Amino acid sequence: MTKIKYSQKYYPGTREELVSKIKTAMSPRRFQHVLGVEQAAIQLAKDNQADVEKASIAALVHDYAKERSDSDFQAVIQTKHLDPDLLRWDNFIWHGVVGAEMIATELGITDPEILDAVRKHTVGAKDMTLLDRIIYVADYIEPGRDFPGVQEARLIAQKDLNEAVSYETQHTLEHLLQMKKVIYPAAMETYNYWVAGKLD
Repeated sequence: MTKIKYSQKYYPGTREELVSKIKTAMSPRRFQHVLGVEQAAIQLAKDNQADVEKASIAALVHDYAKERSDSDFQAVIQTKHLDPDLLRWDNFIWHGVVGAEMIATELGITDPEILDAVRKHTVGAKDMTLLDRIIYVADYIEPGRDFPGVQEARLIAQKDLNEAVSYETQHTLEHLLQMKKVIYPAAMETYNYWVAGKLD
């Protein structure tokens, strides 16, 4: 059982209240994933001297919008005047980038670093804060994950968070290429920086 007392600097309520709201917004399977990501994020935050409260909140809300309808996302893109190019994509991109707007509006979480971590948790970015990297990696290695390479990813994350970002990015891109999926431009930027070492 996770026991963190929120200061209410980042969320206007208790962890228990946030967990209750998250639980009603998603399926039981998704909710268990979210709790797993929180567990992993808290440990990574402790290991890397990061803000544990922020890591907990960002982890709990990272998939808040994952099961929303396409029309919900499209409406937010239009009403919030987000980049119109987003309309060409789908839930894989929307639940992070557009989901952050829903989190701010519906949950009252407006801390820029938490919202950015949500925006970047799926495809990463060239420039990632410590919190961004924690949520990006925690989403990949949470205890409920079971796929080839996940145990190696967990071991890497225990030793070096940046190496874990690189490992995850490379294997995610390889998977998308094998599936012949269209690659979101930001994902390529993440790969070029964190895997290929192109720093500019």
